[in-house]
Amino acid sequence: MSTDLGIGGDTGIDLDVVVVLVAALWGAATGALLPRAAYRFSAPSGEAWHEHCPEGHPVRGWLGRARCGRCPTDQASYGPRTASLALATALVCAALAAATGTRPEVAVWLLLAPAGVLLAVVDLKVRRLPDPLTLPLAGAALVLLGPTALVPEHAGEWTTALLGALALGAGYLVLFLINPAGMGFGDVKLALTAGAVLGWYGWPTLMLGTFAGFLLGALYGGALLVARRADRKTAIPFGPFLIAGAFLGVLAGAYAA
Repeated sequence: MSTDLGIGGDTGIDLDVVVVLVAALWGAATGALLPRAAYRFSAPSGEAWHEHCPEGHPVRGWLGRARCGRCPTDQASYGPRTASLALATALVCAALAAATGTRPEVAVWLLLAPAGVLLAVVDLKVRRLPDPLTLPLAGAALVLLGPTALVPEHAGEWTTALLGALALGAGYLVLFLINPAGMGFGDVKLALTAGAVLGWYGWPTLMLGTFAGFLLGALYGGALLVARRADRKTAIPFGPFLIAGAFLGVLAGAYAA
């Protein structure tokens, strides 16, 4: 629902539009800080994170451009492009704000979105979801949604968010136990966050977002098979599709609320 603030009698500002613009700016600003973290977390299995740039110089800090001041100019950049991550995060945040409007849970979605983009980038790069991000993100989602449920005009339930996190986490755990080669344990931990944000809007949203994630993953895998870039035994990162499914589910749930 749009809210107009009258200015000068005949002039009005659509508050929903303001929220979308602010969300896009927030996404661009936070996305621009992700490249260094994306590089550092994109470490091979057995290594917690990168301590050095590709040329061997120490990397200090976690936020900002993935660029080494001690490397030659043509070798200074070593991670994802700042502009790409800023644009992607801005679009994600703007879409979430457009669907949610001025309801209080929009603040939660905007706080969680950059972490979701970061996890998707890392999983695409090294097919691994870092523990320092997955479990804290699930806890943050539930902690942030708790007080949000006490704010007037919210459109969700904290109880179903908690139950959704447990249900989806348990479902992914079963899949992991049945086929560990096909489902990583990082996906199980990430499912807790997805279940929380989807469960906020109810069980139908949870089912929709879950189905969307599997559908997107299946379409991607099928496209690789058709293009002969993979076979049936090729492992693909599922985290980005789990995140994308949760994103689409939240958009649908927020819009319908």
